Amino acid sequence: MKLSIQQHDRSSAVLLGMACGDALGAGYDFAGPMPPSAAVGMRGGGGAHWARGEWTDYTALAVPVARAAADGLDLRDESTLDLIVAEWLDWSTTAPFAGLQLAAALSGRSTSESAAEGVRRAAREQHDRIGRSAGNGCLLRTAPVALAYLHDADALADAARGLSELTHCETDAGDACVLWGLAIRHAVLEGELDLRVGLGTLSPGRRELWSARIGHAERREPRDFTRNGWVVQALQGAWSAIVHTDATDAGQYRRGVEAAVRGGGNTDAVAGVAGALLAARWGLAAVPSEWRRLVQGWPGLRGADLVRLSVLAAHGHDTNDAGERESFRLHVVR
Repeated sequence: MKLSIQQHDRSSAVLLGMACGDALGAGYDFAGPMPPSAAVGMRGGGGAHWARGEWTDYTALAVPVARAAADGLDLRDESTLDLIVAEWLDWSTTAPFAGLQLAAALSGRSTSESAAEGVRRAAREQHDRIGRSAGNGCLLRTAPVALAYLHDADALADAARGLSELTHCETDAGDACVLWGLAIRHAVLEGELDLRVGLGTLSPGRRELWSARIGHAERREPRDFTRNGWVVQALQGAWSAIVHTDATDAGQYRRGVEAAVRGGGNTDAVAGVAGALLAARWGLAAVPSEWRRLVQGWPGLRGADLVRLSVLAAHGHDTNDAGERESFRLHVVR
């Protein structure tokens, strides 16, 4: 699949846009909601004492997925999931924070099992103990999946759900990842923001439920989604921030991400979700230059590295672009 210049620009911005939203929200995590006029800046801090401009565990967990996509691997293959989980395990040894469901899944794995199999089993056991596993931790790592399957919406939906189900067992989690991933794909390819574009991939009952949830988000403000640690309200809060900001120009990226932060609660997650989708619509130039200069995080990457990873992920499925992928790969920090 050959991308136009505009599609290439939009696809290259997705991970950067997500990371900047994540890093912006990190300093305000559970500090809101704030008035609409409140200034929002890249200040760091938060519960894990993030450095200024540092992305959190949300973006960190997306990096191994993006690397696998950049290498042209099929994200639906169990062997690929094993590689991704191995990198998550490496990340977890030094991570300042991991969500409860993810932490339990990674720490409960047995060495007698494959990486993906063990994490999947441990996640199910944690779900059975506490009765839920639909936290928002599964959502942001779906962004590279959208880039990897720009050419195939059905494969994107399958890969997004499979990646979610590694650590989160509830249908809500998989549905949210599918809907958000397909919305990113649509924004890249068509230059339009539409969270409903993936509804047809869900079963009729789930389709009606999610249609009502999206409509609810459009009628309410981000601050109304106070349980945004739940994947459903994280997505609703992000979509509310997007639809309630002026969409006449590329400044919608900044306006939408800041609105997500002002909504309060799990601000890094909600702003990261909004940031990826808005960047997929508006492209690289929409991301403020000061945010691009500041953003950085595990495993020693900066904003430019995320742009390169986005480019590679969007071309990784196309074996005819192997030479192009290799030339970019030489400049990506590993």
